[in-house]
Amino acid sequence: MSRNSVASMRWRSEMIDDMILSLSGDQDDVHVLAVDDSLVDRKVIERLLKISSCKVTAVDSGIRALEFLGLDGEKRTSGDGLDSLKVDLIITDYCMPEMTGYELLKKIKQSSTFREIPVVIMSSENIMARIDRCLEEGAEDFIVKPVKLSDVKRIRDYMATRDIRARKDEEGSNFNKREVTP
Repeated sequence: MSRNSVASMRWRSEMIDDMILSLSGDQDDVHVLAVDDSLVDRKVIERLLKISSCKVTAVDSGIRALEFLGLDGEKRTSGDGLDSLKVDLIITDYCMPEMTGYELLKKIKQSSTFREIPVVIMSSENIMARIDRCLEEGAEDFIVKPVKLSDVKRIRDYMATRDIRARKDEEGSNFNKREVTP
């Protein structure tokens, strides 16, 4: 391999690292809605997300999550603060009273406003049929509890990669829109 190709590979690697670092710098802007009926599990996931520099809103039920997102059917006034609401990721327990994480996932994916937000399901039970059903319904990932820092880092990496792809797609579409003159 020539020196030029090694230098070129190193330069590309540094560019990718710079893009990831620039996204990492925006990590404070990543807002995660964490949903779990267990106070202990909710605190664990909240702590792990905060260690990973995420802004976290934690709620204790699927119904509270829908209320937070404004999907509970209640009329809102503009003073509620929901106009400025920005959630980048929803992570929810599967097994909760009143509304399961699967039911919450379905409601989110039916919403024109929130369907593009990635949803990660957590469960202490490793049941393949449940995992498959959630993934088929649109969950980005399924984590078996206890949630570990490595799980959160994997999600962060996914989010960073997703952001990079979205930026590249946007740049590509902007490039294609430019008029080419001979």
